[in-house]
Amino acid sequence: MAMLLQARRILAQSLPRYNSKSPQTFVKLLGSTHGLHDNATKSKLFNPNETSGKVITCNAAVVRGPKQPFLMETIRVDPPKKMEVRIKILYTSICHTDLSAWKGENEAQRAFPRILGHEAVGLVESVGEGVTDLKAGDHVIPIFNGECGHCPYCTTKATNLCQTFRVNPFKSVMQHDGKCRFSTKDGEPIFHFLNTSTFTEYSVLDSACLVKIDPDSPLKKMSLLSCGVSTGVGAAWNTANVQPGSSVAIFGLGALGLAASEGARAREASKIIGVDINPEKLNKAKAVGMTDFVNPKDGSKPVHQRIREMTGGGVDYSIECAGNLHVLREAFLSTHDFGLSPMVSFDALTRDFGFQPSYLDMYGEMRQISTQKLHYNADM
Repeated sequence: MAMLLQARRILAQSLPRYNSKSPQTFVKLLGSTHGLHDNATKSKLFNPNETSGKVITCNAAVVRGPKQPFLMETIRVDPPKKMEVRIKILYTSICHTDLSAWKGENEAQRAFPRILGHEAVGLVESVGEGVTDLKAGDHVIPIFNGECGHCPYCTTKATNLCQTFRVNPFKSVMQHDGKCRFSTKDGEPIFHFLNTSTFTEYSVLDSACLVKIDPDSPLKKMSLLSCGVSTGVGAAWNTANVQPGSSVAIFGLGALGLAASEGARAREASKIIGVDINPEKLNKAKAVGMTDFVNPKDGSKPVHQRIREMTGGGVDYSIECAGNLHVLREAFLSTHDFGLSPMVSFDALTRDFGFQPSYLDMYGEMRQISTQKLHYNADM
């Protein structure tokens, strides 16, 4: 609930300042559809018979360079090609990954002009050749970590990182033909983002990157399932597999961290330690299960040492949700000798993660560090 209230506050503050220097002021639906509440209104959004197979002209927030203003532009959205779906975006929210891409922190990830955004909920407008599991009018959530369902990675229970549609911050075009489905009125291509691109009225996605949801679902809340909630809860449930009575440390109490805390609470962890430099996160984290709070700025001891002292040797699980290599190291060292550290967030820069090999498997310590499996689409 605290995470939802925080998201609502951010969304409310975002409108109607569209041409802002920060993407935090563009996190909600474009145009008039942000007030949708009933199915009768939803059915009047578009007529598939009028738009299917045709180029759609609509509004989108386009970024033309690192840290450049988000510009509300009129764009063209092509019809979906084979195994693709075109959707009408109803609600969209923002994630720190969007901020990182907007800043252009990793030069190799820069692709502009671009439409960012990957957390949303929408309606299927039309489907391309071969799509049989979705139809016009279906309510869907975009999923940046798509699953084709038939590659070796999708068919094993060891991971859900699809070989074709796994999250890839370097990818900026469609899988089918390596081209863009967005363009300006003058025909200039506009790049895609994280298999999704949701800061637009209409978007085209691979069908593998969409999950159908109950039409009676509360749409205002559902966009948070695209990333923040599902990724955070998934870290606790799927990757860490938190056990009842266990201890958990969560580094970074943004949307991911709060969701991870809720996931740990749902799994009946007895001790949930939140770590953040912002003391204002304290009350929000308590509302989703946090039992203890550590501010790295308080005191002279490293965070991992303080957590070890609090827990008699370290926690069972430490979940890193800050996207910072220094924080990841502290999280890793906060577990006991056979603890597990799921790494949830991304560090945008390509940097080495250094630690002593003895921390892993020498002297019988056997600590583990794991990349996040992210959310399973079946969990939706």
